[in-house]
Amino acid sequence: MSTAVLDQPLSRTGRPCASAREATRAFLARATRVRAPAQSASTDNVLLVVAELVANAIRHTNGPCALRLELLGDSIDVCVADHSPRPPEPRTPRTDGTGGWGWFLLDRLASHVRVRPGPDGGKIVCARLPW
Repeated sequence: MSTAVLDQPLSRTGRPCASAREATRAFLARATRVRAPAQSASTDNVLLVVAELVANAIRHTNGPCALRLELLGDSIDVCVADHSPRPPEPRTPRTDGTGGWGWFLLDRLASHVRVRPGPDGGKIVCARLPW
């Protein structure tokens, strides 16, 4: 049963990644009052995954996107919905600054990553992180 939830639409203008991180910090403060994280790095890991998923939704799609966070017992689901039906395309990480680290990062930090169709024809990318 969920004990803490955040549903946050994200604007494509302004500072959507900063807005997502601010909303996430507030959510994590509430989540900590419900259940303390099991690891000292849990808060930073959630913030990092939120930043990665939101940045990718803004960078690689058009239209609105939304962030959903949910505390589920000993884990937190981080989900970002966008209006593109195209699944993420994992790339080999590069050290020359051209990227490719996102999926690698998700695989290392999340206990489970899934991509499912969204209700509007787009997709929802979800990562479950230990809490």
